[in-house]
Amino acid sequence: MKYTEIEYIHIPKNAEYEIIIDKVITECFRTEKLTDKNLYINIILTTPEEIRKYNKQYRNIDKETDVLSFPMFEKQEINEIQTNGNEVYDVLGDVIISIEQVRKQAIEYEHSFERELAYMIVHGFYHLMGYDHIEEQDKIEMRKKEEYILNKLKIVRE
Repeated sequence: MKYTEIEYIHIPKNAEYEIIIDKVITECFRTEKLTDKNLYINIILTTPEEIRKYNKQYRNIDKETDVLSFPMFEKQEINEIQTNGNEVYDVLGDVIISIEQVRKQAIEYEHSFERELAYMIVHGFYHLMGYDHIEEQDKIEMRKKEEYILNKLKIVRE
């Protein structure tokens, strides 16, 4: 089963990106027991200018960013879906990623493009699952889940 729909806005389609995305999201769905829940994630890959527009429109922040997540469910609804399933095929949410920013951060943090893109995907996924990193305890919990997925896939910092 395919757990993603991938859209490209102002950047060329890229099979390498899709392989990374599918691998990471499939592991996220396995880990969180969502493989049989009739859900998928819409992933939009775009430019810094385009993500800035989304950031301004939906968050009232007029600047570029690396990733934005727009969940369709509240955390308790996701818990219910994990337990009981989802009768209709539905989107878990949207994750928008600036590919240029991924490239810059991979260089800045001195690891591979694959590692940075995989991190953006798993980070966006856990925002869709209702996790956040505003409070320190929440941040610790979210980072633990993110690192678990990346380590399981052997996508580690170099």
